[in-house]
Amino acid sequence: MKKKKIFALLMAVCMTVSLTACGGTKEETQGETTQMDEMEEAAEDTETKVEPAREAELNIMMSFPQYMDQWETYCRQFEEKMLEEENITVKVNLEMPSSDQYESVLQARLTGDDAPDLYTLHSNNIAAYYSAGNLTDLSGEELAGKIYDNVKETVTTDGKLLAVPIESQAWGVLYNKDIFEECNLAAPDTLEDLQQVCAVLKENGYTPFMLAFQEQWVPQLMTALTIGGKVSGEAADWLDKMYADEGSYAEISEIFDVIDVIMANGTERAMEEGSEAGSADFANGKAAMYVQGTWASGTIMTTNPDMKLGVFPLPINGNKDCTRVNLSTSTTLAVYPESENLELALKFANYVLDDEDSSALFQACSFNPLASCHNYESASWVAEASEYVAAGRAYQDLVLPSAVTDEQGKLLQEYYVGSVTKEDIIKTLDEAFQNANKMNQ
Repeated sequence: MKKKKIFALLMAVCMTVSLTACGGTKEETQGETTQMDEMEEAAEDTETKVEPAREAELNIMMSFPQYMDQWETYCRQFEEKMLEEENITVKVNLEMPSSDQYESVLQARLTGDDAPDLYTLHSNNIAAYYSAGNLTDLSGEELAGKIYDNVKETVTTDGKLLAVPIESQAWGVLYNKDIFEECNLAAPDTLEDLQQVCAVLKENGYTPFMLAFQEQWVPQLMTALTIGGKVSGEAADWLDKMYADEGSYAEISEIFDVIDVIMANGTERAMEEGSEAGSADFANGKAAMYVQGTWASGTIMTTNPDMKLGVFPLPINGNKDCTRVNLSTSTTLAVYPESENLELALKFANYVLDDEDSSALFQACSFNPLASCHNYESASWVAEASEYVAAGRAYQDLVLPSAVTDEQGKLLQEYYVGSVTKEDIIKTLDEAFQNANKMNQ
């Protein structure tokens, strides 16, 4: 009997220990389960916090199709930057109409309901676009502190920075240095010098000038250089008189003297030759000189990387003081103030002068450095043109009504084929200037 009691007591103790042990195991298991649940919830929270990239589009319209490759690459870089840094999937739609159509296409877009978020315009037109309410003030943006002061002045109106400068260049006549050296020629300073250069080149079997007049903006470059030189050197009040309806192109008709020399000593079939083809042909030695800006150097040097390219100012008459290169900030980039993606458009505007990427873009396009973020060395032909600027032989780009500028190019095309006379051109341009004045009253 006593043995049975002892056995029962031992069994009770064992059961108690067993239950206690089981109870401990259950608590540990519950603890582990709770910890796993918490880890899973944390993982789910982390996944929830990684938001999908926001999608956006930017429509950019630019006026220099010759730089399409460079700007397409830059737009792709911007898309990558926005995804990485801002978690925004941006699609940049880059549009580059031909130079002849650009102004009319842009005006139609701005007056319609499909204005681009950003667009290029000539610095001479900034005041007019600002008055029309089509420009955003960029004075408070980071880019404003990077632009050189003398360049900033060309894109500022009423104390407001209204565009990002892109092309700031000194330009005149491009020439093949190898051909000039072969013929023992120096850059001409007067019209008589230029005529002598043409004569020597022809004696040595070279065509003096490359003519590519298919696009009207190219022959217009001749009026830009000749009028700029004449007004800067001898007719300082001519432009003011034109804006007051008191002047006439007859007062500067001397500009046709050098235009006649160029046309009489140029390549054939000019109306069938576009600017890009002209640049390539010039690079291949089909002519020794080319009235074209340094912006054409990309095509020229791609076509002939070994070419020794130079720049000199176009002579107009016997007065060396009229022989000057054009110094200007031509193309600028503006932000449309009513853009649906204004914040993103401003990011792109700032990216144009990005500390890391801007230099490569500007150098690839052969643009002059114009901001503190630019740390590259200018090409030799750019440096040569800058020497004329340093010597005081440059003029600031004249501000003419865009309608007059367009008319100049069109009329010179007609002049080349013989359908208008100098007198016709003078009369038409006087009328175009007066009409432009009326529209701006």
